[in-house]
Amino acid sequence: MDPATLSILYLVILMIFLGIELISHVPSVLHTPLMSGANAIHGVVIIGSIIVMGEATDVFSMVLGFIAVILGTLNVVGGFVVTNRMLEMFKKRQ
Repeated sequence: MDPATLSILYLVILMIFLGIELISHVPSVLHTPLMSGANAIHGVVIIGSIIVMGEATDVFSMVLGFIAVILGTLNVVGGFVVTNRMLEMFKKRQ
């Protein structure tokens, strides 16, 4: 295996374990705002996948870019829906 590919694989595995460890220590009160904010930041993935689709030369790259745009959009919309529901809890009732 190529050394660059192997180092990227090690980095991804390290990020998975670090992410699980960090999220498991977040208090329940902060978990929803943290996750909704992280989902909103996911818009960067949408921009990257649009760039991939623009540079695509074969059908496989175009399909992967399209799937990434759809999944990224769903994640962003879900993040804003969760944030909106969370903020509704703090409004005074009529």
